[in-house]
Amino acid sequence: MIVAVPKETKLKENRVALTPDVVKELIKKGFQVTVQSGAGLNSFFSDEAYNAAGATTVVDLKQLYNNADVVLKVNAPAQEEISYMKRGAVLLSFLWAATNVEIVNALAEAGVSAFSMDAVPRISRAQKMDALSSQANLAGYKAVLMAANTIGKIFPMMTTAAGTIKPSKVLIFGAGVAGLQAIATAKRLGAVVEVTDIRPETKEQVQSLGGKFIEVTGDDSIKIEGGYVKGVSEDFLKKQRELIAKHIKEADIVITTALIPGKKAPVLVTEDMVSSMKFGSVIVDMAVEQGGNVVGSELNQTIIKKGVTIIGESNIPSLLPMNASDLYAKNIATLLFHLAEEKGFKWELEEDITKGSLIVHEGNIVHPSVAK
Repeated sequence: MIVAVPKETKLKENRVALTPDVVKELIKKGFQVTVQSGAGLNSFFSDEAYNAAGATTVVDLKQLYNNADVVLKVNAPAQEEISYMKRGAVLLSFLWAATNVEIVNALAEAGVSAFSMDAVPRISRAQKMDALSSQANLAGYKAVLMAANTIGKIFPMMTTAAGTIKPSKVLIFGAGVAGLQAIATAKRLGAVVEVTDIRPETKEQVQSLGGKFIEVTGDDSIKIEGGYVKGVSEDFLKKQRELIAKHIKEADIVITTALIPGKKAPVLVTEDMVSSMKFGSVIVDMAVEQGGNVVGSELNQTIIKKGVTIIGESNIPSLLPMNASDLYAKNIATLLFHLAEEKGFKWELEEDITKGSLIVHEGNIVHPSVAK
């Protein structure tokens, strides 16, 4: 089968779906690989590196798609790209199908099959395919560095001849993959870290990394499936905001990571909370692309409100494109090897990973999150 890797076209996207090292793995397993010329440049992988790994580079995008049996991408394809795909071809990429219905419909009309990297189930067998986790891990690390670079003070306590500098206080919303990496990074830099999460089971993880857990008593409205928060009541969020209000006043840095798959991100930091923060404080809203956890955050903008800097970077993993591409390439290649052999796809439609990640099959929308 011919596997094609086009250059990503989404704004501020620097990642690429396959790296030269992972191309070698595909070729060893009998796949042919074609890469659009320049696809890896923003991740610092040259065309020559892909050619040396055994891939063929192609300049013409239409030709790349026309010949491809499998297309590997980071982001969902544009309508034009879908029109170039041949019927029966297979796509693997992030799709966010529940909120990207137009693209899903276009894929179905084009007669292709599509697997979504964000729909890979979080089970032990699929850990090496979990692109959400690999990218969130990097994002949590980078978010702390962005905040550290913006705030006008250091993180650790420092004793000098001129006096003692107090450590910075960092408040993190959410102890998922991104939140846990943010805790670890902020602690390594010497900050005092406080963390809030609606899942009480995260308390032990937070404390093991040296963070202080701010506990909010849960209720029956919290729904957790496969490690994701699927729903939470407005009453609970109000209770959480009331408890956090006093902590946010003392924070130098706030990092928010809360997402609900297929839904708008919950509002965790209100306008009043922002107003209560110290002049010169910094907020990084990692959920800005899905509506934001912070009232007033703006997509792909860094703004200042009442002396508080709010960073709304939509694609933080893309700021670390070498590592992000390398990890993503391993994720997507592992999924491909699970789904297919050199001669074709297995189409084990009742197998958990296949069933969980398959959105469109031979022109039919099959995933329950979209089909209904």
